[in-house]
Amino acid sequence: MPMSARAKLGFALALLLLLAANTARALEPITVTLEFQPDLADGRYSYDICARCHLPEAWGNDDGTYPQLAGQHVNVLMKQLLDIRSGRRSNPAMQPFVQQRTIGGYQDLANVVAYISTLPMNPRHAKGPWPPGSPEHAEGEAVYATYCQSCHGAGGEGDNTRAYPRLQGQHYSYMARQARLARDNLRRVDASMSALFTAVSATDFDRALNYISHLPLPAADVAPGVDWRNPDFQ
Repeated sequence: MPMSARAKLGFALALLLLLAANTARALEPITVTLEFQPDLADGRYSYDICARCHLPEAWGNDDGTYPQLAGQHVNVLMKQLLDIRSGRRSNPAMQPFVQQRTIGGYQDLANVVAYISTLPMNPRHAKGPWPPGSPEHAEGEAVYATYCQSCHGAGGEGDNTRAYPRLQGQHYSYMARQARLARDNLRRVDASMSALFTAVSATDFDRALNYISHLPLPAADVAPGVDWRNPDFQ
């Protein structure tokens, strides 16, 4: 028996709703956990292309153009590389260098982030303008304790398992620049971080970043001096 116009319309609507539901399910985030045994020798080889900007020591620049990568957690580094590769994080300067045809597959990424994480940190990274003892530093400490410490740790040590960045030792100017990008919706961040920009004023947030920049670094994670040079590149 031929379908009536009303039946055809009802069937079409039902089909559209079904397709929409299936599309919505397909767009839900999918988490896949992979494990790799890193090869540090291969990671050092792959780091050649990174060292052109991040420097052989992975210390970045005081002006915040490039972050300090040395000593950062492997899961944090991996997440950022994959976010840039997928387009989740917009970084035109990095985009060409994280593609598979440039640096390789997941194993190659695991190798290079493992290598970077073993490098000692800059013992004299760029700090904020308000030193310990100043009112601004104290205000930043209070903001950090209230809003940041639960994720990034009391000493800014971060959390590798949860991929929360290690903040201690990071250049103040780099953190301030990234905060401005996130506040202006020019860098996508997690919901918990995004909520901070509503809860905390730009001034208070900047003072918290200043406090972070003055956090002490564990002696075991720091290079013996500012003149230290990565022996792998000599």
